[in-house]
Amino acid sequence: MFVLEEFSGPEPILVGRLHTDLDPGSSKIKYILSGDGAGTIFVINDKTGDIHAMKRLDREEKAEYTLTAQAVDRDTNKPLEPPSEFIIKVQDINDNAPEFVDGPYHATVPEMSVVAIIKTALPNMDREAKEEYFVVIQAKDMGGHMGGLSGTTTVTITLTDVNDNPPKFAQSLYHFSVMEDVALGEPIGRVKANDLDIGENAKSSYDIIEGDGMDIFEITTDAQTQDGVIRVRKPLDFETKKSYTLKVEAANIHIDPRFISGGPFKDTATVKIVVEDADEPPVFSSPTYLLEVHENAAINSVIGQVTAHDPDVSSSPIRFSIDRHTDLERQFNINAEDGKITLATPLDRETNMWHNITIVATETRNHSQVSRVPVTIKVLDVNDNAPEFASEHEAFLCENGKPGQVIQIISAVDKDDPKNGHYFLYSLLPEMVNNPNFTIKKNEDNTLSILAKHNGFSRQKQEVYLLPIIISDSGNPPMSSTSTLTIRVCGCSSDGIVQSCNVEAYVLPIGLSMGALIAILACIILLLVIVVLFVTLRRHKNEPLIIKDDEDVRENIIRYDDEGGGEEDTEAFDIATLQNPDGINGFLPRKDIKPDLQFMPRQGLAPVPNGVDVDEFINVRLHEADNDPTAPPYDSIQIYGYEGRGSAAGSLSSLESSASDSDQNFDYLSEWGPRFKRLGELYSVGESDKET
Repeated sequence: MFVLEEFSGPEPILVGRLHTDLDPGSSKIKYILSGDGAGTIFVINDKTGDIHAMKRLDREEKAEYTLTAQAVDRDTNKPLEPPSEFIIKVQDINDNAPEFVDGPYHATVPEMSVVAIIKTALPNMDREAKEEYFVVIQAKDMGGHMGGLSGTTTVTITLTDVNDNPPKFAQSLYHFSVMEDVALGEPIGRVKANDLDIGENAKSSYDIIEGDGMDIFEITTDAQTQDGVIRVRKPLDFETKKSYTLKVEAANIHIDPRFISGGPFKDTATVKIVVEDADEPPVFSSPTYLLEVHENAAINSVIGQVTAHDPDVSSSPIRFSIDRHTDLERQFNINAEDGKITLATPLDRETNMWHNITIVATETRNHSQVSRVPVTIKVLDVNDNAPEFASEHEAFLCENGKPGQVIQIISAVDKDDPKNGHYFLYSLLPEMVNNPNFTIKKNEDNTLSILAKHNGFSRQKQEVYLLPIIISDSGNPPMSSTSTLTIRVCGCSSDGIVQSCNVEAYVLPIGLSMGALIAILACIILLLVIVVLFVTLRRHKNEPLIIKDDEDVRENIIRYDDEGGGEEDTEAFDIATLQNPDGINGFLPRKDIKPDLQFMPRQGLAPVPNGVDVDEFINVRLHEADNDPTAPPYDSIQIYGYEGRGSAAGSLSSLESSASDSDQNFDYLSEWGPRFKRLGELYSVGESDKET
């Protein structure tokens, strides 16, 4: 069966009719419908078998329905025949317009394109004129026939850029001015070539292709702004050249071969640069100076000269000076007018061979314009130092040495530095030429050998020999000095190895070496130390370690390591410990003198309990001490009536000096010095009072 979709009539649409051959036209047969949509979408008349669609159908949702029909007895509901399956198909109608699923669309087409899927209607479309186009596209079904449906979408077409435009300078002539003292690499101006293209197609490079300042200036491209930046490459000089003319070219970096016939993708412009005058510092004739002077040059002698000039047109006069930070010892001076350097203090090549100073040139009209130049002064050598021994030599001569044996090889040094090197001459003093013991020999390596003339040297006969040697150089004038070589006679082994150079070695016992003597001395010292320790220990052993004295007060000392709680604290300690042990028995003996009155011993008090009041205890003890003359402390006076009596020197006391009739004069005390001045004044006052 078939049914049209989207049917919406006033009555349900008849889909079809079912009928069985067993139906004679009576009403005993009943038609039953089951399957997809039975009872909801599709309904069957149980008497006639007509099937109706109760709802609007949409083929796009469901295209067909499978149903089952059966005829049964109306009274018994028993099937009259097997069930039959049939299909209802929904027929399509044009109820959906075409749709563009991914719209709106965006497309890019290179400008100047000829062929594309969406073809251009105009030739040579230029992005620089119009970059975007909006196109509406319609789609119709049913082949576009009447009654068909349609859908539309929008396509945005963007023309992409190609390099079809050359760079163009905004102006053909540029003017710039720059000071002559501008720093190298400093930008002095910018030029700009505009390009209608964008992105990589608009990038340009700049070059100086002509002009009289191609080696003075350079141009680079600013990557951010695509400007041409002109910079100074070499120093400018207003006095030498006041202006420059350059021809600058801007060319595209990326060129499209398809459009190369459109013309050269570059442009040129002229740049004029004017150099302005600036006040420049003085310029020295040389960047550095090297001067030489002999070390014996006289004070105020001229060493050399430096020159400088003002490069400006005004040509200011120049004054020269020495930077004293480079000449702290002020060894040199300079003439401020002509730049001549003179010597201020004597020089010594052996102390300092090189001197480095800085000369300052200043314009007199503008003191801020200053230039500096380093000057190196080399001190040349003159022969002013005599040669001498390279070190303090002391030669050793073996007693068993042989005649002609080399005792010592001596080398000499000279602080001077001659051009041809050192050459020394050695000789003995005139009075030592015929020395009976030693002779000298000059070696090829500029050293001197000392030789013994004979054998049989003895330490007991002479232990030390002094040999003066004259050393001369080959300078002009020659310099010489005398150095003395000490030759010590020593005892040697058979191999010539020095063993001892002291005369005392002869008094040693035969057969005892130095090591044996040292061992004997060490043993003697050890025995002495043992004896001293033994005596010391015996002395300490005889002294008593404990002083047994019954009256030693230390045995009555009681130490308390805790702090009491005051008068109210009666539980912190035992008050009985304050009692005198001797006072318990009622008898307190005198410790200094025997008392005149004998008192009966008083009854001793019982020990005080721990809980007694401290204040009451002290008052009782105080009362007993006041009434008992035998209780300490004791009042006594000692009279010494024999001071000075019967002595030939007389009394030493000055208590009765004022009553003496002595006419002694104490004026001499004032002559004893400041320490006795006050004593002299006191006795002088006493004498004056006695006279009055």
